[in-house]
Amino acid sequence: MITISDDQFQTMINQAAARLPEPHKSQIQTVALLYADEPSAEQATQIGLRQDQLLLGLYEGVPLTKRQGVQPHLPDKITLFKNALQLLSTDDNDLQQRVYHTLWHEVAHYYGLDHPAIHELEK
Repeated sequence: MITISDDQFQTMINQAAARLPEPHKSQIQTVALLYADEPSAEQATQIGLRQDQLLLGLYEGVPLTKRQGVQPHLPDKITLFKNALQLLSTDDNDLQQRVYHTLWHEVAHYYGLDHPAIHELEK
């Protein structure tokens, strides 16, 4: 496991966001990109996270494919979980790749893709 500062982790998130492919990157609207050390108790309960599981990232919001009309909704939120990502990483480069991959995965949820569709794209 490696450890980095919160500022370094935020920089990695910013770099990962800048690398997201167009046109997807420029079409993301009202999505907060956040990080936390661990999922909150509420987040863990919401998704049924077991104590033996690691959560790398979480999309919370209404996917674009589920929005109807112009009904107002709260901003979407993508949270990356620093401790889990650090735990799995062997060095800074590995962590940067995991941050990018996790962010891409959560952005795919924002666009309405489910896990089978995301895994198919990753092949």
